[in-house]
Amino acid sequence: MSNIIQTGSVSFGGDALPIIAGPCVIESREHSLFMADAIANECSKVGLPFVFKNSFDKANRTSGDAFRGPGLDEGLEILSAVKEKVGIPVLTDVHLPNQCAMVGEVADVLQIPAFLCRQTDLIEAAAKTGKTVNVKKGQFLSPWKVGSIVSKIEKAGGYQILLTDRGTTFGYESLISDMRSIPVMKETGYPVIFDATHSSQMPGRSGSNTGGSREFIPTMTKSAVAAGADGIFMEVHDNVNEAKSDAATQWPLDQLEDLLVSIKRIREAVCG
Repeated sequence: MSNIIQTGSVSFGGDALPIIAGPCVIESREHSLFMADAIANECSKVGLPFVFKNSFDKANRTSGDAFRGPGLDEGLEILSAVKEKVGIPVLTDVHLPNQCAMVGEVADVLQIPAFLCRQTDLIEAAAKTGKTVNVKKGQFLSPWKVGSIVSKIEKAGGYQILLTDRGTTFGYESLISDMRSIPVMKETGYPVIFDATHSSQMPGRSGSNTGGSREFIPTMTKSAVAAGADGIFMEVHDNVNEAKSDAATQWPLDQLEDLLVSIKRIREAVCG
């Protein structure tokens, strides 16, 4: 049984199945507000709690010319508007220790990107904000190693912890999702989220962009819920072909409801 982590109005670790969803990167104020409202409506119809995900900066890009987002100041202003107008908790990435305090004034969840999951200064700075910290397990790290990450957060005074599996490096330019990771990571006592869209990536496969296999997202999402995931992380876009980041693996908004209905049924069966 996981600890219950309360994030705004959303609880992780109980019988509910929260959805963390939104576009990969903030593309504009209008787009973020539209997507937050649209996904909130879809989750409300199905009866699943919702946290909006949007990044003010995507520092890990295949190409140096790739779109990264509006930056810290404008990005936080947009996320603040989402919270005020849509009335939902928000999550965003942090990349540097000196970003954390400022981000913590707006975001309900500070997310540590997978490639930064061992960066002690960043993890400690995020923990000291007192906000929920969601750590993506690095693709290079086995699930048995996340205990060290949890210890760093706890020693810094943070106990609002979520852990997210986003696949493991398997050969060149591919990832594999081992569903054993979910119960293994839950042994830490904290809720475990499954990142359904990043787990379908094929990094670098498309030259200057990250490729992926969107068609496998429903299968992996359903499998993760059946394996006991405490929530689902999913990047969602209303026009996936025109998305400014991770276009190959964002899930189409118009297909979201059907997937949410399926996983809710699985969750209800798992929880009995």
